[in-house]
Amino acid sequence: MATSAQPWQLGLAGSAGAEALATSGTASTEGPERPGPLQDETLGVASVPSQWRGVQGIRGETKSCQTASIATAEASVQARKHVDAEVQTEAPEPVSLPSVPRYNGPQLAAFLRKVEAMVTRELNKNWQSHAFDGFEVNWAEQQQTVNCLHTLSYPPAQGQGLHVTGVSWNSTGSVVACAYGRLDDGDWSTLRSFVCAWNLDRRGLSPQQPSAVVEVPSAAMCLAFHPTRPSHVAGGLYSGEVLVWDMSRPEDPLLWRTGLTDDTHTDPVYQVVWLPEPRHSHRFQVLSVAADGKVLLWQGVGAGRLQLSAGFALAVQQLPRNTKLKKPSRGEAEVGATAVAFSSFDPSLFVLGTEGGFPLKCSLSAEEAAVTRMPSSVPLRAPAQFTFAPHGGPVYSVSCSPFHRNLFLSAGTDGHAHLYSMLQAQPLTSLQLSHKYLFAVRWSPVRPLVFAAASGEGDVQLFDLQKSSQKPTVSVKQTEDESPVYCLEFNCQQTQLLAAGDAKGTVKVWQLSSEFTEQGARETELLDQLASEVAS
Repeated sequence: MATSAQPWQLGLAGSAGAEALATSGTASTEGPERPGPLQDETLGVASVPSQWRGVQGIRGETKSCQTASIATAEASVQARKHVDAEVQTEAPEPVSLPSVPRYNGPQLAAFLRKVEAMVTRELNKNWQSHAFDGFEVNWAEQQQTVNCLHTLSYPPAQGQGLHVTGVSWNSTGSVVACAYGRLDDGDWSTLRSFVCAWNLDRRGLSPQQPSAVVEVPSAAMCLAFHPTRPSHVAGGLYSGEVLVWDMSRPEDPLLWRTGLTDDTHTDPVYQVVWLPEPRHSHRFQVLSVAADGKVLLWQGVGAGRLQLSAGFALAVQQLPRNTKLKKPSRGEAEVGATAVAFSSFDPSLFVLGTEGGFPLKCSLSAEEAAVTRMPSSVPLRAPAQFTFAPHGGPVYSVSCSPFHRNLFLSAGTDGHAHLYSMLQAQPLTSLQLSHKYLFAVRWSPVRPLVFAAASGEGDVQLFDLQKSSQKPTVSVKQTEDESPVYCLEFNCQQTQLLAAGDAKGTVKVWQLSSEFTEQGARETELLDQLASEVAS
């Protein structure tokens, strides 16, 4: 009977078949009619030849190249050229020398005996001569010109139209100071002014920037450095005051002042001078001269005050009448003093310049009381001892010779410089140096016959009386517009320097040539001869 397979049986049969495939790694031992399990079999290697390599091999190429052939060349050169030459000089000719005759012995001996006495006499005269006494050979290079080394100014003072009214060198010769004020007409008592100083040895010197500046409540008319303290300077004002400053203290420079008292000058102070005290030579007082006719000595005391220690008054009725003077104006009791100079040989002797035009020989040792109504805390004395012949106008400057006790110079508004001897009223000589005023005159500190003058025409004139007694040796232009030169001072330490101040508010420092600084032979002797002359 026929049977049919059920589905679940087929699934079983399929599972059994899968299992049989999985286990067919073992060879069947049964006959061929029955299929056995699967077995491993090793077959031969299969290779496929590459046709690309063959193609590339066929296309291979071989190439080569050649650079351009190198060109070469050979050359030769000869560096030197040899030339042979010959020259023949002319045969030398013998030089014939003049025959020298033999000297005649007897005649030569006779000549020497004849002149022996005369030659011996002249040699003795030369041996006793003093013509070259004091002469020293100077091997340094000679300076033949006068040059302007510095032009100094203070713009704020120039902006106010102030003049340089005084100049002074300090004791070391390295600092120059100037006073700013006014010398022309006008009321300058309330005008603010200045005292300025420049250190010329300082590096980076600025001509328009002073090393020290002091503001002054009134116009400054004059100033003078202390003889031994380089930073102390005294000044006189238009108001009549005298002050002393220490220029090394810029914040508080004022040391002493007179103040406005009965002792103070009532008119402008025209000059101040430092004087050693009689009993203490290392201590100094300040002497001031003014247009009120008083000459006053001040001493610094505590609390910053200058105290009056002695005084003099120039009463008209007490002036010596040894020369004819112009009759004073009605009511005039005193003669105004304008300048002062002290003798280098007698510390008590001094010369005053006056508004009346006549110089006066005076003494600090005078005992006669002055006839005056001016108030004073100390007795005023009459110093005048001798009156000299007057100028044609006020005397602005006087200067005593440092080399002769009897000689002094004066300069006045008449444009003349007078050379006087202390022993006679009339001047030894009178030189007209300017057609305008002559404001200052100073003897050289190193040359006995040399002096300098400042003119109202803007010139600084240097005279050497050994060369000429009538005209200046050198005249240099200080101001281009002929503004007056008001003051000048030689430098006693650096003797080749001369400072001059003018109405333009500038100070010029001039370097003098060697002819003005080196003393010549017999110069002192010539000065003595000049002093011994009698005025005509």
